[in-house]
Amino acid sequence: MNPEDITPLNGKGRFIGVGVGPGDPELITLKALRLIRSAQVVSYLANGEGSSQARNIACEAFKDVADSQHEIAIVMPMSTDRTLANQAYDRGAEEIARQLDEGRDVVFLCEGDPLFFGSFAYLLERLEGAYPCQVIPGVSSINAASSALNHPLTILKESFAVVSGRHSAEQIDTALLQHDSVVIMKAGRARPRILTALRKTNRMRDAKYLEYIGRDNERIVQDVTSLEEKAGPYFSLFVVTKSERSSR
Repeated sequence: MNPEDITPLNGKGRFIGVGVGPGDPELITLKALRLIRSAQVVSYLANGEGSSQARNIACEAFKDVADSQHEIAIVMPMSTDRTLANQAYDRGAEEIARQLDEGRDVVFLCEGDPLFFGSFAYLLERLEGAYPCQVIPGVSSINAASSALNHPLTILKESFAVVSGRHSAEQIDTALLQHDSVVIMKAGRARPRILTALRKTNRMRDAKYLEYIGRDNERIVQDVTSLEEKAGPYFSLFVVTKSERSSR
């Protein structure tokens, strides 16, 4: 038996955040695959219809699990109101805690990496003081985007920054002006603002746009001047790198 599969001596189960990658089921690590398959309890975020992006990505892992595996779907309202989101996390944490108190490990599936813009972090802060916690890293959308573009994020002395579309226009402008390479996450609703920032900082030529990386509906826009000036999907980002690079 792998030592990691042994329940801690205090009788409480472990809360384990597992990164399942950005979308391609084959990008799940062997460790994540093993833990998902062997878990007594698996949890994930889901929409109002019960569909879960993270569970869909990890579909291969569920083909050989026992019928006794219990699933906890945390229904997350599609709203920018953090009060509603926090209430959902509170309810989810309570349900997960009940399983942990019974000595069962709970594996929480998270798109990308659990600690990089990951929903796992909100549950971790609610549970880590009372239960043993563990994190299995996953491939982030940033790494997947770089691979999809066949383009290095940084080389030599280039600086690199990650910002969110939820940041202010001033913060995004500053990052674009101060850093050689910039990834702008959560571009969806902020896409028109981001395009404005790219024009303002003269970095349109440096930018690439990606949606649903590694999934069947993946979209890559190499020339962002052709991109529609309207909101895009949640799972989208901009990769901005220097058009001309020195190899020395």
